[in-house]
Amino acid sequence: MATVIAQTSIDWVTGLNEPELADLCRATDEAILDGNGFGWLSPPPIRTLESYWRGVLLVPERELIVARLEGSIVGSGQLMRPPPNNEAQAFTAHITTFFVAPAARAHGLGIVMLEAIERRAQEAGFSMLQLDVRATQTAAIRLYERAGFRKWATKNKYAFVEGDFVAGYYYEKDVLVEGI
Repeated sequence: MATVIAQTSIDWVTGLNEPELADLCRATDEAILDGNGFGWLSPPPIRTLESYWRGVLLVPERELIVARLEGSIVGSGQLMRPPPNNEAQAFTAHITTFFVAPAARAHGLGIVMLEAIERRAQEAGFSMLQLDVRATQTAAIRLYERAGFRKWATKNKYAFVEGDFVAGYYYEKDVLVEGI
């Protein structure tokens, strides 16, 4: 019996064509329905998602990375730089909107995206990466901890979901590399 190996890739993007935008919106919907909506609790209208992703590409402090499975976008993450007026925290970049759609998990895309974000942060001279996550996102938490992120804080009222508060965790990772 032959083994089929899925074709995967990770790409930094500065633009999205219509099929790519549709893929990203579909993957976002799936992630939101799975409880990984980076703020959204239910999928917004498609035009809202399209506007959101187009807007991300316009913000100079944000870089978008996408994960692809068999050519279709199935996940994303953003490296978010501090704004120019935040000199005191200019050493820290943030990871946001990080997800892989449920059907595309178990292909190693999450860890490869995290590694690519870390390299990009190092190349840009950042010495620390930070992120935050709902306590209910156990798969993401395992991934972050496996990648060397350390939990440094808990916020008990991080999110309000279905009438209850959900805790959130704050993570950080030192990424400074001597000589870069």
